Amino acid sequence: MPFVPVIPPQPVPVYSGFDYVTVDAQRRRVYAAHTGSRALLVVDADSGKVVGQVRVGPLHGIAVDPATGHVYTGDGEARTVSEVDPVAMKVVGSADVDGIVDAVAYDPGNGHIYADEDDGTRIFVVDAHTMKSVGTVALPGHKPEYLAVDPQTHDVYQNIATDNAFVVVDGTTLTVKRTVPTPELKANHPLQYDAVLHHVLVGGANGVLSVYDRSGTLLHSVQMQSGVDQCSLDETSHTLACAGSGEVALIRDDAHAAPVVVARAPVPSGVHTVGVDSKTGNVWVVWGSRDPAAPGDFVQAFALKPSP
Repeated sequence: MPFVPVIPPQPVPVYSGFDYVTVDAQRRRVYAAHTGSRALLVVDADSGKVVGQVRVGPLHGIAVDPATGHVYTGDGEARTVSEVDPVAMKVVGSADVDGIVDAVAYDPGNGHIYADEDDGTRIFVVDAHTMKSVGTVALPGHKPEYLAVDPQTHDVYQNIATDNAFVVVDGTTLTVKRTVPTPELKANHPLQYDAVLHHVLVGGANGVLSVYDRSGTLLHSVQMQSGVDQCSLDETSHTLACAGSGEVALIRDDAHAAPVVVARAPVPSGVHTVGVDSKTGNVWVVWGSRDPAAPGDFVQAFALKPSP
């Protein structure tokens, strides 16, 4: 089936570029870090229309509380982890941390927000119920790039770009349990965790995607496009959408076999992050363009469609 646009590019006010994207499929919202405008972008997941933007401060990562729909992100200027109410369209809480936040993950089982340090060596941990810091995890190496939570064990999987490795953090004791070398990868960036298959899916800027089990054993490696920044996982279909090098690739994981690239779509060169809507399967991308013929910031959805 072809992988094609299903919603035309929607303009986003204020040129500034983007970072991470995520989708709240239940509440039909797409969220993106609109970095230069220092705002959380809120988009209707059905129409593609921009609902609004919430001024947070310089932000990168985004995580959604499935119970409340509130969004957790970081304010790089104030050095805080922020809680945004996307209905009221305002910041409703913040927690001080000792650094600038990059990627963010949330574990509803223990109420912990995990926020890794941009170009740093730590994970900041915040209690979502009190919006207070509960600890800091010291990481080996440098430059944490993405992280994901195992909802069953409460382990946190964190990429370390400079070491070509990921680490496993105990989400209860806030200590590093082990480091898993990934020598087949270079400059680890995307990472997702499939809670059904118990797979850690981790990719390198060199165009390799690897599948590890929870013990740190390498199961499979496959080729994908180079320069991928973020991948997003649809756990229903076990499909990764990965953005980089001017395309989005859909890669389907399997319980017993190597992942397979099932589709590719060309996208503007500025696309490097992506979010998957688990209800519709739509893949959302955002980008900023300096092209004089079509300048500005945009959001758009793609999907697999049957051939006519």
